[in-house]
Amino acid sequence: MGNVYNTPMFTSEVLKDQVIVVTGGGSGLGKSMSRYFLQLGAKVVITSRNLEKLKNTAQELEAETSGKVLSVKCDVRNYDEVEAMLAATLEAFGKVDGLLNNAAGNFISPTERLSAHAFDTVIDIVLKGSKNCTLALGKHWIKSKQEKAVVLNIVTTYAFTGSAYVVPSATAKAGVLAMTRSLAVEWAKYGIRMNAIAPGPFPTKGAWDRLLPGDLKEKFDIRKKVPLKRVGEHQELANLAAYLMSDFSAYVNGEVVTIDGGEWLQGAGEFNMLEHIPQSMWDMLEAMIRAKKK
Repeated sequence: MGNVYNTPMFTSEVLKDQVIVVTGGGSGLGKSMSRYFLQLGAKVVITSRNLEKLKNTAQELEAETSGKVLSVKCDVRNYDEVEAMLAATLEAFGKVDGLLNNAAGNFISPTERLSAHAFDTVIDIVLKGSKNCTLALGKHWIKSKQEKAVVLNIVTTYAFTGSAYVVPSATAKAGVLAMTRSLAVEWAKYGIRMNAIAPGPFPTKGAWDRLLPGDLKEKFDIRKKVPLKRVGEHQELANLAAYLMSDFSAYVNGEVVTIDGGEWLQGAGEFNMLEHIPQSMWDMLEAMIRAKKK
């Protein structure tokens, strides 16, 4: 069963000749999604603040997929840099069809320990960055009367539940989700679709090692929090992202798709902790109830 989760959903070039911008595309989930877009025939622009890492990723992905990758150094917090990134994309490929707002920053910390600057940094990357890219590309699409375009935002389940200890991220991601739903209605008339994905645990080297150092990873075994008792495979997320980027999802607009194995629901249900009651105790409880009825 193990490998089935790594199976690509599409085998044909469903993204042929599409030009897709992936922010934070140099590593982690952004890199995995970029790889799959390339395999499906897209040309991909990857951006982040670290040009060296981007160039290495671009070389690796081009060699792997024979696709075209453009690396553009871009701090999404700065609107000028986003406009420059758009200009570079248009110069290289003549057009842009999709935007994947994936760049993120996070601090796991008691909120009172965060400086105002740290709080701002997360909001600036996640909310302002997503807004900057969406606005720049949206204005371009509307002005050039492009027939259709897609924006896909990576949010998180705590965008709608909230979560302690990641308050800047929860605040920013909630804003991105509200923007997704609002623009889905407002910009549909321009042929622009807006959707979001809320991924659960998909371990990536960087983020998880930073967030849970040493033996903390064992202590907080995330698989125990997921009803399916496993974490996600990158290909599973890439499959969903490719579907939402493709014309197969042409009628999906303003949606947030959760892909987390049921994790947030397990945390949400009031009695879900009863999962830990052994069968023998349920038998005793049942016997007691039956005895009372008699």
